[in-house]
Amino acid sequence: MPIEFTPWPEDFARAYREKGYWRGESLTQILRGRCAIDPDAVALICGDRQISYAEFDARSSQLAENLARRGIKAGDAALVQLPNVAEFYIAFFALLKMGVAPINALFSHNRLEMTAYAEQIEPTLLIGSAEHALFLDGAYAEALTKSFPMLRLVAIHGTTAYAENLALLTEPGDEAFGFNQESSAPDQVAFFQLSGGSTGVPKLIPRTHEDYYYSVRRSAEVCGLTPQSRYLCALPAPHNFPLSSPGALGVFHAGGTVVLARDPSPQTCFDLIRRHEIDIAAVVPPIASLWIEAAADGAAPLATLKLLQIGGARLGDAVARRIPCALGCRLQQVFGMAEGLVNYTRLDDDEERIFTTQGRPMCPDDEIKAVNAEGERVGPGEVGELLTRGPYTIRGYYRSPEHNARAFDAEGFYRTGDLVQITEDGYVKVVGRKKDQINRGGEKFSAEEIENLLLTHEAVMDAALVSMPDSLMGEKSCAYIVANDDDLQALALRKYLRSLGVADFKLPDRFEFVGQLPVTAFGKIDKQTLRDRIQTKLNA
Repeated sequence: MPIEFTPWPEDFARAYREKGYWRGESLTQILRGRCAIDPDAVALICGDRQISYAEFDARSSQLAENLARRGIKAGDAALVQLPNVAEFYIAFFALLKMGVAPINALFSHNRLEMTAYAEQIEPTLLIGSAEHALFLDGAYAEALTKSFPMLRLVAIHGTTAYAENLALLTEPGDEAFGFNQESSAPDQVAFFQLSGGSTGVPKLIPRTHEDYYYSVRRSAEVCGLTPQSRYLCALPAPHNFPLSSPGALGVFHAGGTVVLARDPSPQTCFDLIRRHEIDIAAVVPPIASLWIEAAADGAAPLATLKLLQIGGARLGDAVARRIPCALGCRLQQVFGMAEGLVNYTRLDDDEERIFTTQGRPMCPDDEIKAVNAEGERVGPGEVGELLTRGPYTIRGYYRSPEHNARAFDAEGFYRTGDLVQITEDGYVKVVGRKKDQINRGGEKFSAEEIENLLLTHEAVMDAALVSMPDSLMGEKSCAYIVANDDDLQALALRKYLRSLGVADFKLPDRFEFVGQLPVTAFGKIDKQTLRDRIQTKLNA
């Protein structure tokens, strides 16, 4: 049975098909198409392994064959958790070929999240990694099997005593190879993504073949990918940004090569960039800051790197301006969401647009608007919550009617929760989150505004501003600072902000200097953890 999801209204679906956004093609066409053009081209580099498109296709089909023989069938769901290894993509395409919809959990997720995902999709298949603490032994897999009787098969990447070896399931067997099952229909759910909320278990985002394939194709076009493109996947492979914006799928669509990094550190990535002549990479702002610092220590130049994409969180203007000089490459800002909408600065944009905006929507039929608290559209340059709908933006989360009623308006626009300014020419500037505000005695301001100003100080590497409770004012603010100068003091930063003309009520009431900021599984600064820390400190 097809997996249920909230469909686009028929008049919208008809228009998206007529305009060629939806072509009636499955995501499996990405791999099939490249095999028809250049099967011997290198698709994946993972450690010492180089995997051609032909081998990639054959291994994913072999895995699909072996899973089918073990009772996994079209309409089933799978729970997948793998690190940045080639088997992630092999398993992804195998499941697409079978019509099995996976949740691709991040490797940083643990028992709470994994169990919650299983409760939502009731998987028949679990794919994990022996590198993860959950799967060092069979206890967790056994507990899941007891809780979810429909879970028929556990396959683990790595050798264990309790499960099938995933890598072996991709190897040609003694029996005749003959997998020919069709994927799910192009207008049906291909897989689930996870919402990027900072608290609670992420909601499930059902992505259809048609809507996601359009996002991949258009992203590859906007970013200028070619068969010569070599892309570094240093962020968690399942995340929407390195998967499709343009990500690995965009590179596969173009016929290029994806090089996998097990972590995004400059020590790991700079070596891979040099060794494999990588020309495009994607990171989040905190990682970009680390790369800049490493380059200043003499770890660069990275002669082949032409384009660095920054997404996942707002990039401060000051850091943005440092990238071309420090790393010797162009910057592209990417502002997107797993729910759909993706904005890019264009490769031919002027520097000011690239440094100060998060781009514009990639599709002519991406509808965006910024609205005030009453839901009324605000004018160009005014701050409002970003709402959007379009041919690759979902119309509802999976089995979440109550949440959907809040997350979507009556016209089907998705409420992103991002506070933005939309320029006259349609570029988006992210200024914060709707709930990421400080309310200091009735004076409200965006935390991100102050963070961006703090980041312009030469000694500040990273900054996060959070609210802390105050009996008189209701809330005050606390700035967490990662500095490259051990002598930096709160007084100096307050003076610096005053010198920029910042209103007194916006000045942080407290500063905490830390070695690094905690991040969520999606690479965003974990402000809830910071709020909890300052609350504990105040209580003490």
